[in-house]
Amino acid sequence: MPAELRFSRSDSGQSTPDRPVAGLRLARWCASNGWPVHPLAPGRKTPPANCRNCSETEHNPTNCACLQAGRWCHGFHAATLDYSRIDQWWTSNPAMGVAVACGPADLVVIDVDAHDVEIPQRDRLLPGIPVGDAVDLRGLRTGFHSLAVLAALRGERSPAEDETTLRVQTPSGGMHVWYRATDGRRWQCSTGAGKKRALAWQVDVRAHGGYIIAPGTQTPAGMYKPVGTVRQPAPLPAWLALELQRTGHLPAPHIPAPRPVPPRARQAVLAAGGSQDKTSRLLTALLAEVAACAQVAEGAGFAEKLNRAAYTLGGLVAAGHLTEAAAQHALREVAAAARPGQEQRASQIIRSGMTAGAQRPLHLGGRR
Repeated sequence: MPAELRFSRSDSGQSTPDRPVAGLRLARWCASNGWPVHPLAPGRKTPPANCRNCSETEHNPTNCACLQAGRWCHGFHAATLDYSRIDQWWTSNPAMGVAVACGPADLVVIDVDAHDVEIPQRDRLLPGIPVGDAVDLRGLRTGFHSLAVLAALRGERSPAEDETTLRVQTPSGGMHVWYRATDGRRWQCSTGAGKKRALAWQVDVRAHGGYIIAPGTQTPAGMYKPVGTVRQPAPLPAWLALELQRTGHLPAPHIPAPRPVPPRARQAVLAAGGSQDKTSRLLTALLAEVAACAQVAEGAGFAEKLNRAAYTLGGLVAAGHLTEAAAQHALREVAAAARPGQEQRASQIIRSGMTAGAQRPLHLGGRR
């Protein structure tokens, strides 16, 4: 069998690509896994150009007549599991590459880049997680590093080292880590350098509204080569799902009016010296933001709000405005009310946030 068509066998008995694979064979293998596919332009990482009418006429891709006619206009919107259509596309254009539409396939792919670019400002490394000036960043160079830092903060192994799931090395030295969404939530795409939604610096997310290049695809730059022996995506880890939720990778729901701070948390604020007007108002506002998360099961930014509150209280403790015990007590009380059953996770966020905040004492007139 020619090298470009060579497959190995997975434990399930399915053929899986270990080497560069011809488009038709690869597209059929992806479809056999339930992953809708669409073509990539020969030698490119992007879909082929649309027909002239679609290129010149603005319209909704999902209602385009080209899709109904079985043409590949509009990229991932045309993705299919139809073997007859797949055969038609790649038989007539065998040089086309293969991409998988992540949303319809229930895939969440962590796209780790290894670009040699300048490190951004500290608040862009791990969105929502303060990186204090005391943290030495001299060894941080790529998305592998920023993702490893995020995982370490959560006491987890980096997805780039997750041997239980499909991982694909990219020609540029990056990695695609494939996971399977299992809870029906519509995870959203992001770009690591984006301002509105990001997981970490040089770490992108491919999900609904995006596509990923199939393993075994060959481009002029090199092959998208599977790493290790696993050829199927594992379920999305719970800790990573929490991080994706925290960083805005779910559609924003309607959030009701803030819920009052629980009485026990208010008592902790007063016991901590909350009689000082400025301190009291600041603490009440921060804790109220966390308490409001109880109104929404997901997408409320609980972790980010708790982290922000912990960071601020850490600064107040360092400046002598309240005791560390009182601050921790207030944060734990409001976190338990907002997210019952997540005490261990909340404690990690509180500890991390307060530690970072303590590096910059917060005086009533501002940080110094």
